[in-house]
Amino acid sequence: MAEPIETIKKTLLRKNQSDANPLDFGKLPPQAKELEEAVLGAVMIEQNAINEVIDILKEDAFYVDAHQRIWKAIKMLFQNQAPIDLLTVTEQLKKNGELDAAGGYFYIAQLTNKVGSAANVEYHSRVLAEKMIQRQLISTSTEVIREAYEDTTDVFELLDKAEKNLFTIAENNMKRNSEDIGSLLMSELKELDTRMHNSQDHMNGVPAGFIELDKATGGWQKSDLIIVAARPAMGKTAFTLALARNAAVDYKKPVALFSLEMSSAQLVQRLISMETHIRADKIRRGTLEEYELEILTSKIDGLKNAKMFIDDTPAINVFELRSKCRRLKQQHDIQMVIIDYLQLMSGTVDGKGGNREQEISQISRSLKGLAKELEIPVIALSQLSRAVETRGGDKKPILSDLRESGAIEQDADIVIFLYRGEYYGIENDESGQPTKNVAEVIIAKHRNGPVKTVRTRFINDLAKFENLDEIGAGDQYMEIQSGNEKKTFKKLPSKMNDDVNDNEGFERRHKPDDFGDDGGGVPF
Repeated sequence: MAEPIETIKKTLLRKNQSDANPLDFGKLPPQAKELEEAVLGAVMIEQNAINEVIDILKEDAFYVDAHQRIWKAIKMLFQNQAPIDLLTVTEQLKKNGELDAAGGYFYIAQLTNKVGSAANVEYHSRVLAEKMIQRQLISTSTEVIREAYEDTTDVFELLDKAEKNLFTIAENNMKRNSEDIGSLLMSELKELDTRMHNSQDHMNGVPAGFIELDKATGGWQKSDLIIVAARPAMGKTAFTLALARNAAVDYKKPVALFSLEMSSAQLVQRLISMETHIRADKIRRGTLEEYELEILTSKIDGLKNAKMFIDDTPAINVFELRSKCRRLKQQHDIQMVIIDYLQLMSGTVDGKGGNREQEISQISRSLKGLAKELEIPVIALSQLSRAVETRGGDKKPILSDLRESGAIEQDADIVIFLYRGEYYGIENDESGQPTKNVAEVIIAKHRNGPVKTVRTRFINDLAKFENLDEIGAGDQYMEIQSGNEKKTFKKLPSKMNDDVNDNEGFERRHKPDDFGDDGGGVPF
């Protein structure tokens, strides 16, 4: 029979184990005490050993507290360019008042006797660094698990904290080595050669699909934050849909589009309308004529095969956005992220009493950090303040009109304004050019290039942007001519008509009655 005292001990042990952390199995954290002793001893007996390990080891790399104190003394000697040996280390520990805490003179002397040479000191140091990383991962994971059990914990803040801690561990322990200028120059020359022989008009970024805009930017560049801002009804969503469509369809670039304002179904309807030149309201109501259905089925193959990923999560916060973008980058190698729009996002501000301006500033900084982390351009739409409407003149926006935060202007590499004089009843711009069906893409800030204004064609009925001199898709199918009572249509060559002389068949498919006031034709 077991002794009573032994029974009590076993009962207490079982209780303590049941109350322990789920990750606590009674194991010691990863460590290598013998290697710690070998590294410290090697540094004290070999003059040049410190140069091989000083960039690898930190105090936290040593698990034993005494060893941390000894390494601290060794680093102080190294920084003071003093010799490192048994006597100098002991003397430095005395100055620090830590000789007894480090084990005393006898223990330090023993360290030099436990290693024969410093031949493997670098390898031993890297093992210690790996053990330190393991301990840090365990600590971070345990903290996350503990907070995850708390009902008061904000799950998205905890998720971001976990990602941030893991990223910090990686950044602190996986630093790049320095490179000589010759290697860097050769690498840059190779990149320059690639850019010079690029068939896409020497663009090394993601093309926008607008000729003059791409000339000014060279395409959207990696790590850039691009802000597209305008007042309502200027065509912000239409413009960014055009950017996403051009990159994904024409240039085969995987694109992620986060829509906080419109649903994915509404965006797809707009894309179909832009692609086929069929009004979106007819697509929405399902009142398509036979010929329109033929156009639709023949023109959407490019969209169907495009690598465009649409997420319509409402009020998405920066933490969730960052996580989704990382996953899309890993799975599909996305080359650009578009957010519609910035003011609809939610974020958190460190501390209490944060206002909306601070929140928008944090979102802006987070988007810039996301662009740098994934090395892709991030395009975010933004609203402008009502100050634009109260001003006289042509009402063109300026940088100070950016709504709710000056941080948007500071963080952005490119700020673009969309402006349509036609919307304000202005028939001609300052240079005398007509504003009808014209939208100006104003590059108001460009960190690495020129500021300029690019004129584009805007088809209001389709909410579509095109190059100013581009022939629209609708023009390829028909030309609308005005008559006294009705509109008649003249057939032009098109891909959907194999026999261009089949006038009888065309007239049978395209009856004049089909193109009344509610017809599917596009007014140009």
